[in-house]
Amino acid sequence: MPKIHPQSPTRERTPHGTAAACPSPRFPATTRLQRTLSAWFGKNARDLPWRRTRDPYAILVSEIMLQQTQVATVIPFYKRWLARFPDFASLAATEESDVLSLWQGLGYYSRARNLHRTAMTVVTAHGGEMPRDPALIRALPGIGRYTAGAVASFAFDLPEPLVDANVARVLARLLNLHEPIDSTAGQRALWAAAIALVPENGARIFNGAIMELGALICTPRTPRCNACPIRKSCTAFANGTAESLPHKKPRRSRTELAEHCAWTVHHGRILLEQQTGKRWRGLWKLPALPSAPPAVPLLTLEYPFTHHRVMLSVFAQPAPSPLHENLAWHAISALTDLPLTAPHRRAIEQIRSR
Repeated sequence: MPKIHPQSPTRERTPHGTAAACPSPRFPATTRLQRTLSAWFGKNARDLPWRRTRDPYAILVSEIMLQQTQVATVIPFYKRWLARFPDFASLAATEESDVLSLWQGLGYYSRARNLHRTAMTVVTAHGGEMPRDPALIRALPGIGRYTAGAVASFAFDLPEPLVDANVARVLARLLNLHEPIDSTAGQRALWAAAIALVPENGARIFNGAIMELGALICTPRTPRCNACPIRKSCTAFANGTAESLPHKKPRRSRTELAEHCAWTVHHGRILLEQQTGKRWRGLWKLPALPSAPPAVPLLTLEYPFTHHRVMLSVFAQPAPSPLHENLAWHAISALTDLPLTAPHRRAIEQIRSR
């Protein structure tokens, strides 16, 4: 059970910017913790490009890109994106195919589609300006509780809580939380803690500080507790349980899948198939085959797909006649600018290199 000291229900902020009755954990010397952590951040924060701006559009782009992607990978994509689409208006006016093309390499393409839809909504419903109300921010396409809090606090310095992977780890150790952090009870405890900790003034600095602490000090393995500026407030440090926390629910086992695709090349052009499914809609890939032909594949490679492990096999095949509507020829020399799925781009590059 989480070691949280309950108090009488009070009126607390919610990520929607409204008040709601909910119990929050008590932290010893909360104000001192806030000041200590914010001061540490002022001396130790990494110089990241999205920390040099208060532009809500640029901050939103960085937050969407950083979902499930490491900082070092995001930085060049972030810079290229803002050079091409510097504001909501320029992004809203762009075709989805161009958006996907610039996004390729980051994966999880639904993020790019949602960002594109958000830009169009901001232009049509909010005059091209990000609304300041956290509830209106969260109502935008693809923006959840965390992202709304991040934009509200980093762009507008509003006292909105946020919980990402780094913050969840810090809070779980501060609380000595033994509930899985990806469970309903664990999430409830983490958000209650985040609400209790975010200051009325200086939320932008504090939220950045607690995220940075998780990234640099309160790391997943071998946390640097002796270098932590708030270890005196950490229950897990006091109990010697920091390295064993946080807990997560058991992982689902992966399902093995087989994917068979065609390699059809003619006069410097390759036959590709455009996807219509939810995950890869609008992207191109090698054409699917209903089954494996009685031949040795040109290439086999594995790639992960949610809770699956896919074995992709590529076979030399003639072009079907007639071509169905999702098939099209593309110049091999122009594939760099085509939004291809990452595993199929890798397969094409490997076959061509041979």
